[in-house]
Amino acid sequence: MLTEKIFAFAQIADQAILWLLISLSILSIGFILERFFTLRKISSESDKIRYKLKLAISSQSIQEVEDLAKEITTLEGRAVNYGLKHIKESGSRGLEEVFNSMVLIEKPELEKHLGFLATIGSNAPYIGLLGTVLGIMKAFNDLAQNTEAGQQTVMAGISLALVATAAGLFVAIPAVMSYNYFLKKVKSILLNLDLVKELCLALAKKRGL
Repeated sequence: MLTEKIFAFAQIADQAILWLLISLSILSIGFILERFFTLRKISSESDKIRYKLKLAISSQSIQEVEDLAKEITTLEGRAVNYGLKHIKESGSRGLEEVFNSMVLIEKPELEKHLGFLATIGSNAPYIGLLGTVLGIMKAFNDLAQNTEAGQQTVMAGISLALVATAAGLFVAIPAVMSYNYFLKKVKSILLNLDLVKELCLALAKKRGL
């Protein structure tokens, strides 16, 4: 019967789900650490150059803009460099599209692994809940197969089954928190690119290009 097959599946699936959650937790921690160190470096550079960008926008000094273009180790410096080259070759025509294209190129790299963290954060609790349900099914089925086992055996089985729910939450909570933190960092970095775009547009307008 189908019911018997489901109970047979429950006998092994609850432990398999627990191991799956452990594997996802290891992957999640690895991606969180990778994004943390990568975005921390980029964000630190962005914070340092943001003040210079604001000064350059206020003064619209060509010298200050050219100094920013020398910061080629930073994302903003490279963006200013591209912007100045485009202004010299084509003026302001197509300048906005150049920066939009740069955002499209850089954004996937900045958001690397964030999709995985979002998926884990959304689905790990459900995976854990599935493991718990299967574990409870297993506990009651064991009691039905062995009526002498008693209430204590069932309660022990249920307590073990609840470990899957706890594991699901343990995986999901850090993933969600990290995803929101990294997303905020990415938005801050991309905001600097918008500042660079406004700076280059203002410079091109000043030159009458």
